[in-house]
Amino acid sequence: MTDPGTPTPPVDGEAIRKVVRETNYVTWRRQGGWNPLVVTAAKDSTFWDDRGHSYLDLSSQLMATNLGHGNPAVVAAIQAQAAQLAYAAPGFATEARAQLSHALLGVLPSGLSRFFFSTSGTEANEAALKIARVATGRTKVISRYRSYHGSTAASISVTGDPRRRPIEHVQKVPGTVFAPDCYCYRCPFGLTYPDCGVACAQYVDYQIEREGDVAAMIVEPVVGTNGVIVPVPEYLPMIRQITKKHDVVLIADEVMSGWGRVGEWFAVNHWDVVPDILTTAKGITGALIPLGLTATTPRLHDAFTETYFPHGHTYEAHPLTLAPAVAAIGEYRRLDLLQKSRTDGEYLLRRLLEIQERHPSVGEVRGLGLFAAVELVKDRTTRTPFNTDEDKLAGRPLIAEKVAVAMMQEGVYCVAWISHLVIAPPLIITREELDHGLDVLDRALGVADAALRPPG
Repeated sequence: MTDPGTPTPPVDGEAIRKVVRETNYVTWRRQGGWNPLVVTAAKDSTFWDDRGHSYLDLSSQLMATNLGHGNPAVVAAIQAQAAQLAYAAPGFATEARAQLSHALLGVLPSGLSRFFFSTSGTEANEAALKIARVATGRTKVISRYRSYHGSTAASISVTGDPRRRPIEHVQKVPGTVFAPDCYCYRCPFGLTYPDCGVACAQYVDYQIEREGDVAAMIVEPVVGTNGVIVPVPEYLPMIRQITKKHDVVLIADEVMSGWGRVGEWFAVNHWDVVPDILTTAKGITGALIPLGLTATTPRLHDAFTETYFPHGHTYEAHPLTLAPAVAAIGEYRRLDLLQKSRTDGEYLLRRLLEIQERHPSVGEVRGLGLFAAVELVKDRTTRTPFNTDEDKLAGRPLIAEKVAVAMMQEGVYCVAWISHLVIAPPLIITREELDHGLDVLDRALGVADAALRPPG
């Protein structure tokens, strides 16, 4: 779709594409055959390409632009900080550092009051894993199979999804133990909630006892890329109780689920769970500038009072990344986006359930706040997915990606991952825009329905 009110930007799109293709790596895929769309501008819930075509951003790019594109208050904070103090080494105190630290005390779960700043969720988790291991003197970390925690050495080692496999035979931090997922649609124990007794959580107690030497457990309170999986109400409180029982550090990875995405500042608030470490990024600045946060309890910080803290980097507490986070927190409050996420999220789930009824290829829809997934299956009875992890790694055509392509052809961008689509629009999205995106999704799911039918 073309927005007649937006002039075509004066750029040579083909030249841009050629330079980028010939000189850049692209993430998480084979490098051959990459033919990227040239994005030239973005505002609120919309972005434009070099031909002037507009696209509704139904996934906040990578589940990151929670405040929409180009929030004026955050942009102004970046400009003002750049003019005043663009950089200071991490050994200095700055006004931006003090202001953000104060602001974080007002939004993080009570008790998380010691902060390490970085520039991504990957780095936030890398710091968290190092802190947990050094503070406890133990080495093992329990993670889950349907998880993504980053791409650096330790964070990819605790990532359960298929992105771990191509690298772990040549670069791996040892010590990860994977636990079953709280994924009722595909219960690893073949049980049914609530009669299961939440066996997936109980099993973690058994794992910790039998493994020994466990420093931490890392969880996405609401699983992100790997399916937007919302746990049953008892799960996280049970995990918190089990980790406390064994004096194991609980790390909550809220890189995607934080900052109003699920209708609370952070997803753990839904279950009144306070982890020992909370990591986040993306929505902390609305993704207008890169910032990661590792927030810990004072107890963990105190472990380093007389012990060397073996971590750091040049851009830690970079002033230019901190000031816009203060502005972003103000915008979440001013626009009442936590409440909007809850209200719009209820509407989103109702619409998705209606869409599911019309499409036999949709096995399940699920979500919390403005964070939802549409899972595609070959057969609703057996719940057999169209594609597997192996298909993704081998670069085979994926049905979910074909649905996403059909949506793009109608001017709606939506992230697809193996056998599901992620619906996570900017929290500022209008009801009209949301309806438009869902109408396009409804039509595009015909691609998956058609794949159910035998050729000819």
